[in-house]
Parts: sequence; structure tokens; C-alpha cells
Amino acid sequence: MSIRYDKLLSLLKERGYTSYKIRQEGLMGQGTLTALRKGTGGLDAKTLGRLCAVLECQPGDIMEYIAEEQGEA
Repeated sequence: MSIRYDKLLSLLKERGYTSYKIRQEGLMGQGTLTALRKGTGGLDAKTLGRLCAVLECQPGDIMEYIAEEQGEA
């Protein structure tokens, strides 16, 4: 995957968001959170906007583009 969400996971942890609190506040579902942790999923625009509003940040603060090496798909 070329988009990584390690920054988001670190920011959530830094701000005291547990899996339970993330679900309770409706930031994202458990399936989405699990996929982000495994590196197999992404965020839709609505969820991205909600996270940026709650965390008072910009999209670049919570995700980054990682260029794929030649031959990877």
C-alpha cells in the first residue's frame, strides 16, 4: 500500500485515544482501525475530515505517501 497511517496511530495514542474511545466517539469502526494497523486499509474522505477536525490537524499530519519500488503492485 502506498499510503501509510503510522502518523495517525501515533497521534491517537499520544492524545489518549484507545480503541474503545475511538469507537465511542464515532471516529472510525473497529474494522477500519484494524486494517490501518495492519497496513491493509485506508480512510475515506468523510472519515479523514472527521479525524482532522477532532485532532485539529491536516491530512499530512496523519498519513504519508510511500513510493512503491519498481516491480511492486
